[in-house]
Amino acid sequence: MGASVLIGILITFLVVILVLYLVQRLPLEARARQIAQIIVIIIGIISLLKYLAVF
Repeated sequence: MGASVLIGILITFLVVILVLYLVQRLPLEARARQIAQIIVIIIGIISLLKYLAVF
């Protein structure tokens, strides 16, 4: 069970990093890009907390 949790956390982390990279590449204003990055980070943290059985 511990290995599957670790793999899930790793995959979630990699997906968050990939989405943050893609948001950085979008032709958005700086303020909109910052808001999108904050939303992605918050969703990633919530997802990681689900893997750690906090929620």
